[in-house]
Amino acid sequence: MFAVRSALPKQYQTMVHLGSGCGLRQGEVFGLAEEHVRFDTGWLHVANQVKVVNGRLIFGLPKRGKERDVPLPRQVAHVLREHAKEFSPVDVSLPWLKLDGPLVTKRLLFSLKGGCTVRRTDFNTRAWKSALVQAGVIPEPKEGERHLAAREHGMHALRHFYASVLLDAGENIKALSHYLGHPDPGFTLRVYTHLMPSSDARTRKAVDAIYTLHKVRKE
Repeated sequence: MFAVRSALPKQYQTMVHLGSGCGLRQGEVFGLAEEHVRFDTGWLHVANQVKVVNGRLIFGLPKRGKERDVPLPRQVAHVLREHAKEFSPVDVSLPWLKLDGPLVTKRLLFSLKGGCTVRRTDFNTRAWKSALVQAGVIPEPKEGERHLAAREHGMHALRHFYASVLLDAGENIKALSHYLGHPDPGFTLRVYTHLMPSSDARTRKAVDAIYTLHKVRKE
């Protein structure tokens, strides 16, 4: 994850932290507005995303129309602050919900030179896939060929990283489901059950912890 981050152009590097540290989808990262990063409370509000409709960009609600709040880790908050200092947020106006919808202006944390919105296809081809090559995740394509096309090579992999970290730390499925913006905990469980620590490992860890605590107190 850190290798891919380092291989990206500097103005995009913080995107990796929003995927791996907050579980945001790619469109939600592209559409993240300054006002939705709440440094004072330690929360990040996911209220919209940038979508492509018939080749044009619009602002839309997050997937399934569900806004949500996710914890903003201290380290991610620090990276976001530093990013905003070096790359000032830019006002971007796009139609809301549909191509003929009203224009809505949001002060985005990520944009192209000239104040244009980051477009998924251009970013994936020119920045993301190249970073994966440099990080050794995928091979460099042969001359005249394109990068390998696979779902696991997309930015969505950062959400899987986020889920695996939280599950390994003992976070419950209901909370993780909310942070990821899934329709229900059952869906999250079906998708990520293979990442959950085995029950026998949890059992050993729980019992060992009691014995360790007793030993420390006795000593």
